[in-house]
Amino acid sequence: MTTPTTPFRKILIANRGEIALRIIRTARALGYRTVAVYSTADACARHVREADQAVCIGDPLPAQSYLRIPAIVEAARLAGADAVHPGYGFLAENEDFAQACKDAGLVFIGPSAEAIRSMGHKAGAKALMIEAGVPCIPGYQGEDQGEERMAQEAARIGFPVMIKATAGGGGRGMRLALSAKEFPELLRSARSEAQSAFGDPEVILERAIVEPRHIEIQVFADRHGHAIHLGERDCSVQRRHQKLVEEAPSPAVTAELRARMGAVAVRAVQAIRYEGAGTLEFLLDREGNFYFMEMNTRLQVEHPVTEAVTGLDLVALQLRVAAGEALPLTQEHVRFSGHAIEVRLCAEDADKGFMPQSGTMALWQMPGALRVEHALEPGAEIPPFYDSMIAKLIAHGDTRESARRQLLSGLEDAVALGVTTNQAFLQRCLAHPVFAAGGATTAFIAQHQEALLMQDAALHARAAAIAAVLLDETTGAQRAPSAQRMTHRLPTGLRFELHGQAVGARLTQPSRHRYQVEIGEARHDVVLDELGAGTARFTCGGLAERVVFHRDGASLLLLLRGQPLRVLDQTRAVAQRQGEQGGDGKLRASMNGRVVAVLAAVGDVVQAGQPVVTLEAMKMEHIHAAPCSGRLVALHVKTGDQVASQRVVAEIEAAATA
Repeated sequence: MTTPTTPFRKILIANRGEIALRIIRTARALGYRTVAVYSTADACARHVREADQAVCIGDPLPAQSYLRIPAIVEAARLAGADAVHPGYGFLAENEDFAQACKDAGLVFIGPSAEAIRSMGHKAGAKALMIEAGVPCIPGYQGEDQGEERMAQEAARIGFPVMIKATAGGGGRGMRLALSAKEFPELLRSARSEAQSAFGDPEVILERAIVEPRHIEIQVFADRHGHAIHLGERDCSVQRRHQKLVEEAPSPAVTAELRARMGAVAVRAVQAIRYEGAGTLEFLLDREGNFYFMEMNTRLQVEHPVTEAVTGLDLVALQLRVAAGEALPLTQEHVRFSGHAIEVRLCAEDADKGFMPQSGTMALWQMPGALRVEHALEPGAEIPPFYDSMIAKLIAHGDTRESARRQLLSGLEDAVALGVTTNQAFLQRCLAHPVFAAGGATTAFIAQHQEALLMQDAALHARAAAIAAVLLDETTGAQRAPSAQRMTHRLPTGLRFELHGQAVGARLTQPSRHRYQVEIGEARHDVVLDELGAGTARFTCGGLAERVVFHRDGASLLLLLRGQPLRVLDQTRAVAQRQGEQGGDGKLRASMNGRVVAVLAAVGDVVQAGQPVVTLEAMKMEHIHAAPCSGRLVALHVKTGDQVASQRVVAEIEAAATA
């Protein structure tokens, strides 16, 4: 019997940003036409401009636009697309979307709705894997979801226990309970996030493996019965169960272990007659035992490291398999070369619990020496509605150390100024001795958080001196042109904020390009060697180096030695720091987001630190707690409301006056 083919010509991409651009790049190289969809918040986005056609599927809640299945199917009809690529977001693992595409006569570039259903529900997937002989973590995946039964099962499994959304992925709806006391609240939180993200509050429980490696195996299968694996990726460096650094191969996986894990993964996909790209995720313990966690029935964000070490284009393989072609290689033909490491550059503030950030990216320039997947440009808006990841930077070298060194250097050269990112944090991760030695487990960030968040005091002192000179040099409207300026000036007093810290500086200019900057007891001799549009070269303390900067009113953004720094000029006006709360009893939103839970009522007496409102932003929940003890006298939001950063969401009358 001949296996039917499903040729197509025009592909609608049901995702946004760098994901859409990545797919457009390969589709165009293979001669396919492309259609982008976009929300009202993404009307000016790059993926919209670079596709051959685009359709707006906007929604009053932009965060939900890309999940509107009827609108996406209608967009495909309108544009005349005959295939849909779901990207690698939540719709890629949505059985209803796969079925809707099939029903509309569209080729779904991914597995069947049946395969997604079988592996998309964690409890059912675990049962299937046990039946197929795949080692699984002991736990509970029963239908009884009552709180009493869940607490009993958690006690039976033994703490620590992992709570995981059955319908989820990407770390959403996942919590680690260390004790019976904290289990009920974490269960509620996991269910709330699961309901919000996936429309299903059901969870499973698993025994928490202490300090494991997170290892995933890339698989591919076609409709002709062929299946292969493309080796493993180590995704152990995570925060909030979401990956930050990924690499291939894993420093902890031997050739023999790779063969065993790969064989298990291939057996698993053959058991469910899988078709397309997929990833089986495992936990690897200290003794070398591995346990199945879940299967992602899609291409993963971190697929570039597999492409780097295998030389394959995984999106091209997806398109060939979806068209009904057989895989062009067998397991014996898969070859691995060198080492690749990827980091996820995210719009988030690592110093504030990795809180998501949004706003305008004033300067954006990525290093040419690395593979960089992104969809940004100078002046681009980072909206608050989507995942905080804004770029992926990938290095490939002959050895792991070569790749690590290249990636660290490229990260230092990356210019991303205007929105706070985790750029400096990623550099500290790559430079940390434990990571450099290949010893990072899923506990890496928690164990070394103090070192990873530690600020470089010497660098900040140098940056303060340079900032004082740049503030003086770029305040052009209030100074005479450089050709007319006096070479000798009276000392100038400056006040500014650097990385949240107040700085007072006394600046003297003995000659046109020479400055003396006094900050506290320290004196810095600074020579301004060059001043260009957005770049300057200084000699300070005998060391010359380049700094990238952007001046916008009272704000000065700096990139010095790969460290992005924000300076706020307070010399001529006392700037009111936003976000300070507590003294006035007003609880303000720390970000743009949607209210997903109101945890107290007007009239309640609350304690300082007690949760009052939960906001969801960039796919994460953030609890906002009472800034002081007292009586809750006003609530200005309700569940479902969209709020802007710094909006007052609640007011508390302090206990002394209540």
